[in-house]
Amino acid sequence: MKLGFVGLGRMGGNMVHRLLRGGHGVVAYARGSDSVREAVSHGAVGASSLEDIVAKLDPPRVVWLMIPAGKPVDDSIAALKPRLSRGDVIVDGGNSRFTESVRRAADLSASGIGFVDSGTSGGVWGLDNGYCLMVGGTPEHVRAVEPALKTLAPPDGYAHVGAAGAGHYVKMVHNAIEYSMMQGYAEGFELLAKSDYNLQLDQISKLWTHASVVRSWLLDLLVLAFEKDPGLKAIRGYVEDSGEGRWTLQDAIDKAVPMPGLAGALFARFASRQPDSFAAKVNAALRNEFGGHAVKAQ
Repeated sequence: MKLGFVGLGRMGGNMVHRLLRGGHGVVAYARGSDSVREAVSHGAVGASSLEDIVAKLDPPRVVWLMIPAGKPVDDSIAALKPRLSRGDVIVDGGNSRFTESVRRAADLSASGIGFVDSGTSGGVWGLDNGYCLMVGGTPEHVRAVEPALKTLAPPDGYAHVGAAGAGHYVKMVHNAIEYSMMQGYAEGFELLAKSDYNLQLDQISKLWTHASVVRSWLLDLLVLAFEKDPGLKAIRGYVEDSGEGRWTLQDAIDKAVPMPGLAGALFARFASRQPDSFAAKVNAALRNEFGGHAVKAQ
């Protein structure tokens, strides 16, 4: 099939490359001309704008967005919508909030334009390994995109999970589980690093990849990280979040579903960004006031 692709960053660029390797035609656009040239070098047709993408596709068109969630997605859809025709489909493959995907699908449906939300997992390794795709939308619109989905995913790595928004909802929960798994590894390896034994963390991480019940692809990646920097001395312990953990926790609160693992993992990320916590200062001041415990001066 032939499709337009908007966003050629670390994920998007590799996805275009995989689609081209699979025999699809891709019209590629990004704000950075270097990434467009890179896509063209692999066989894509370059586009200079969203309008140019639409002009270079024959109806029924498919335009895949692989851009940051929020305003960039709304702005891109607003620019595409008046130029697309009934029967065309927009795919949002980024990490949008599922409620936004429901809203966008309804808005586009009124103009006869389809919307598919594809939660995408696989990171920078997806070019060779494929991407796990969690897809929401009507059966008709998903079928229109299915040739690309089957190329991007490994065998059994793509599923139509429900109506519009379902793909991003499943991906949201997927990422929340990822938060908790990462935090579990983080806490365990910190304790190992501070033990009374001279433990080699690279050795232990490799050991656990063989038949251990805690083995996983995340652990495989930690092995690679320790191989590059055994003490992780080159990395600052500052951990960002891209929103999915917050959205999942809010949805869990709304549904009264206990998720203490996610809450702890999310708050640990917040704590990692504080060079000097005011809450810790309050704790220290209180201990000094009621018990005369020593405090450390700035």
